[in-house]
Amino acid sequence: EPVLRKELLERLEQDQAIRKESIAATDERRRDEIFARMQTIDLSNTSRMKEIVAKYGWPSPKLVGRDGVQAAFIIVQHADFDFQKEVFPLVERAFKDGTIPGQSYALLLDRVLVRSGKPQVYGTQAKVDGSKITLEPIDDEANVDRRRHEIGLPPISEYLKMLTAFYSPQPNDNK
Repeated sequence: EPVLRKELLERLEQDQAIRKESIAATDERRRDEIFARMQTIDLSNTSRMKEIVAKYGWPSPKLVGRDGVQAAFIIVQHADFDFQKEVFPLVERAFKDGTIPGQSYALLLDRVLVRSGKPQVYGTQAKVDGSKITLEPIDDEANVDRRRHEIGLPPISEYLKMLTAFYSPQPNDNK
């Protein structure tokens, strides 16, 4: 379905553009305006993903290509909690079938667990407060790096460095 693939990629582009704009915004009023636009995009994307899942099930690489599957996954990451819970079994099956990467499975599993008030498994969910980044509680934290390695994620220490660089970029010192 090349038309569906193209639509998913366009929706992903909108999703990512508004999030980059949000991260870059420094003015509080501007952030509120961006957040309102982000919510509108997320609602539209979620509504469309519900239609896609109802018609096709979880989109496969054969249906929309690997990049289309990844686009669908990111759209679901930004969907409402009820829809995330609803599609999680489909994402888990796609992971077990090898049609989505372990990192994607881990992200959605952790997001659903944290939003359910439970500790996460892979340590992918964090709170960002200004420049302070705090991981949500992790079940069996002593073994999280082993679990992360098994699913293809870097160690927690590297992940925290990446999050810090993304959410708190340092000014360029090239003078």
